[in-house]
Formats: sequence, structure tokens, C-alpha cells
Amino acid sequence: MTELAGSAQGDTVRVDTDAGVRGALAQVAEKVQGGGRISTDEARLLWEHASDEELKTLAGSVRARFHDPKRATYMVMRIINYTNVCVAQCDYCAFYVLPNQEGGYVLSRDDVFAKIDELLPLGGDLVAFNGGFNPKLPLHYYADLFAAVRERYGDRVEFYALTIAEFMYLADRAKLSHHQAAARLRDAGVHWITGGGSEILTEGFRKRHARFKYTVREYFQAQRAIVESGMRTTATMVIGFDETLDERLEHLERTRAFQDECLEDDWDGLFSFLCWTYKPYGTAFAGTEISPREYWRHIALSRIYLDNVKHVRTSVLTLNEDAFRALEYGADDFDLPVEDEVTQKAGATIDLDLDRLLQVPRAMGYTVEYRHAERPPALAPA
Repeated sequence: MTELAGSAQGDTVRVDTDAGVRGALAQVAEKVQGGGRISTDEARLLWEHASDEELKTLAGSVRARFHDPKRATYMVMRIINYTNVCVAQCDYCAFYVLPNQEGGYVLSRDDVFAKIDELLPLGGDLVAFNGGFNPKLPLHYYADLFAAVRERYGDRVEFYALTIAEFMYLADRAKLSHHQAAARLRDAGVHWITGGGSEILTEGFRKRHARFKYTVREYFQAQRAIVESGMRTTATMVIGFDETLDERLEHLERTRAFQDECLEDDWDGLFSFLCWTYKPYGTAFAGTEISPREYWRHIALSRIYLDNVKHVRTSVLTLNEDAFRALEYGADDFDLPVEDEVTQKAGATIDLDLDRLLQVPRAMGYTVEYRHAERPPALAPA
């Protein structure tokens, strides 16, 4: 007999037969459709026993709390990999080189401007900076670069400055607290620091694959400092390594708890949750890609479980056209990337025929509308 303890009402669902499983699923479905919150054990039940259609239905009911069921939003963006020099040595990365190794680079300011200028004619207005733990780049390199981007482009372009993992490394190198480092970047014109570098937020995963990255506790401490500085942030997750179901659920549980804490303290917290799939080609860890179906089911489970995060985003970058099916599993938003060297090095392919890509969700019956990155209210001009 399996006992599933519900956290919201303190109930316990007992499962010992096929009929018991169906009854337990019916109880969970009733809870979700009634606006209730599921427990981690109930999420496990859904993953192990719910059909695709059942997951789609429940994820759709949570999606509908926030969005028109047949509307999706999107962005056109470019990920600017400003350096490939990194000392983190994550075994799932095909992009980095160590300091002083052949092939290392740092983009000049003019290189960055050229990449942004190439994005604008494509209709894009968002860039994301992503590189690594480069010990030769001090905090003022980033502050000066971001201030120059803000001065040159103003509000014509928004940018995601760094990932949380990079932000933590910079703060440590500068011997600043997370709050102090966040203030420095905010004053340089930064509005967003994304949840990148999370992958799977469990200590076990980090010890196996990214032992030089920060702990999960430190990750959320840094993200809290970003939120309290008035900047915006996001949640991210990568699946398809060797993580267990329990590790996936722990990641979701920690993310939901963090968002609860932010909302309880009257902070906006997490703007969105983006999940993408691990690309194994050229990496030390290697492995094989998971199926699109497994990804769709995970998106549905994430939407159901993360009932306090408004936007769930699907990854065209790693799944191409298959990503759009996730709109039927609870996703409401996506971006069309024109470059990301990190994932391209690991096997991702990018389709620059944006009009053709947009025809896919439209053919599925969705109205797709462009979404501009918002300036955080705390940083908006008076």
C-alpha cells in the first residue's frame, strides 16, 4: 500500500489497487479543478499514473487561471555569449574552455553592439548575456558593459544580465554581499537577472555534475537579494540528465516555496518558469536526449504544481517545433532565439525562419502575440 500525504489539507490518499489509483487520481483532479494546491506526493502520483490527456486537462485548468486558453505570447531574442572562459567545469557543458586554454574569448563592446544591431531588423528586442565563471573579468567589466548597452539602446532593447550562478561568482570575486552586488548592477541599468545556472536544484545533482557551483541554499539567497533590490528574476530548470523523479520534484518544491515567500513579503518574485532539455552532444557527461513526450508531461506537471507562477515557458531552443505541443500541456509563452552558442555547441539547432515557426502554434489554434520584456515597476521612470 502506498500512502500519499496531502500538504494542503493534511489529507492522506491511500492507494493499493488499480481502483485505488483511479480514485486517488480523481481526488487530485477534483482538488486542482477546484483551485486547490497539490502536494509533492500527489505530483508523484500524477507523474506515475495520470495519462497524457489527464495531465493536459489539469494543466489547462491551472493555465486558465492566468491566461486565455487559446492565446500564447512570444519573444524574439538573442543570447549573447560574452565569454566562453569558465572555471565551473560542469560535466554537462560543451561550451567552456579553462583560462589560458586555446580558443578562449571575451567579446568586445563593439562585438556586443553588433550582435544587438543584427537582432533589431528581425523584430527582436531582448538579449540575454550568458558566459561563465571567467576569473579575469571583474565586476566593473559587467557594470560598464551593461551601462553602455542601456545608454546606447535605451528602452528599445531589454536585456537579461547574467544568470544567478554568474552573479554569485561575481559577487564573491568582488568580496561583496549579494545585496551590494545587486545594487551595483541595478545602478548600471540592469533590470533582470535570470534563474539560469539552476539546472536541477538539489545538492546531490550539484555534487555529481557541478561541484564547483554554489549550493542550493546559496542560490536562493542570491535570488532573494535580486528580488529585494527591485530587479526581476525567473525560474529555470533543465531536465534529461540522470536526475531522479524525486530530484525533479524537489526542484519544483523549492521553487514553489521560494515564490510563496516572495509573495508573502509583497515582492513580485518569479516572473516565469522556463524548462528546457539537456543536449548531450560534445559534453563530458554525454548521455541521450529525452523524448518530447517526457518533456510535455513535465511541463504539465510543472504548471499544475507551480500554481503561484504566472508564466510557464516552453523551449523552442532545445525542442524546435516539438516545443509548441507544450502549449497544450500548460505552457503559455515561448521565445524564438536567433543564437545561443552554449546549447548550439551541445547539439541545438536554430531555425531563423521565424514566420514559419509561428505558423505552427497558429495551426494548432492559438493566437500568438508578441510580448515585450517589461521594466520592473520599482525601476520604471516616475
